[in-house]
Amino acid sequence: QVQLVESGGGLVQPGSSLRLSCAASGLTLAFRMYAIRWYRQAPGKEREWVAGVASFGGPTNYADFVKGRFAISRDNAKNTAYLQMYSLKSEDTAVYYCNAMYGGPDREYWGQGTQVTVSS
Repeated sequence: QVQLVESGGGLVQPGSSLRLSCAASGLTLAFRMYAIRWYRQAPGKEREWVAGVASFGGPTNYADFVKGRFAISRDNAKNTAYLQMYSLKSEDTAVYYCNAMYGGPDREYWGQGTQVTVSS
């Protein structure tokens, strides 16, 4: 059974940092073969893409609203991906989801999400 388990969320003040983790298990292919993406969904809004890292630790890319503040990375030896978040703003408040995909929807998996709340 495939599992993606996010962790690291919490309540922080504006300007703070957090690091989210996404631990994968049960994947049918090696973790390094999957592209990893982070999405988020704020209350009353649609889920939006935040950042991505290609398979095998390839290129990263970011949504404009997090460029320069967030960094995505992966440790293939630990089957884990990360989202380092700096200079958090109140508008970053959302549930953050990890997504792993190889090739297409047949090998696409989602985590359950982790809540990030940025508030003073």
